[in-house]
Amino acid sequence: MSKPSIGFLGLGMMGHGIAKNLLAKGHALRFKAHRNRGNLQDLLDAGAKEVDTRAEVAQADIVILCVTGSPQVDEIVYGPDGLLAAARKGLIVIDTSTAEPALAAKVRADLQAQGVLYIDAPLSRTPKEAEEGRLNTMVGAEPADFERVRPVLAAFCENIFHVGPPGHGHVLKLISNMLAMTMAASIAEGVATAAKAGLSLQKLFEVISVGGVNSGIFQMMVGPMLKGDLQGMKFAIGSAQKDLRYFTHMAEMLPSATFLAEAAHQSFVQASNLGLGERFIPSLLEAQEQLNNVKFIPR
Repeated sequence: MSKPSIGFLGLGMMGHGIAKNLLAKGHALRFKAHRNRGNLQDLLDAGAKEVDTRAEVAQADIVILCVTGSPQVDEIVYGPDGLLAAARKGLIVIDTSTAEPALAAKVRADLQAQGVLYIDAPLSRTPKEAEEGRLNTMVGAEPADFERVRPVLAAFCENIFHVGPPGHGHVLKLISNMLAMTMAASIAEGVATAAKAGLSLQKLFEVISVGGVNSGIFQMMVGPMLKGDLQGMKFAIGSAQKDLRYFTHMAEMLPSATFLAEAAHQSFVQASNLGLGERFIPSLLEAQEQLNNVKFIPR
């Protein structure tokens, strides 16, 4: 397949960079906007075409979904003007969302019955790497299908992993996010405890940064926080809460014991209940300030 045309649904913080890089690599691109129109003009200037319906999006060779999770995917596939009704035989749908594997399996089967290939290819890294065309993706697909879509994924991904058969991309993404969010919750608790004990948070940062406990999550959360910046990890607490819910639901269905993931999930539920759901992951530190009656974030 040489430079297939792309239909795009989900031009959010991640989707904009993906679409920009697809256009830069010579793919014709059409999209249907959702709510935010503030990031569309440069795509239109680069040759993207805005359409009014999902049926028009589905006229492309490949449709890429870059939405929040399973409810949004279900609406796109099964809702009014959905892909299931509009899809034609031979269409490829690449789902880059973080979704529940069981629900994705239903979508895959229903699209397959229409002659449509559904591939799960969730993403990691941040909107910054999306703009740079340097995302990571973990693809669940049969080997031949993976090779068909690899050149398209290469337009916006630096690292492309074929992780197994259909569905395994979503499974690995949930495990990856569980590890990251469990780490983020523990970092927030550790920093708050250090602050309440009167420990220098600068010294905490220096010591952890040169030891085995150091991590990218720690650097994105704590380093900027020491300067009053809570924007170091641009992923919403509410979205992380959703991903942990998907993980714990998947584990329950296996079944697999997941004590730490359940506890981390409740940390994110609590932060959302404190009104921080739309803020980024480093605002777990704000939640800890409230919970522990201690102030340590420079303001």
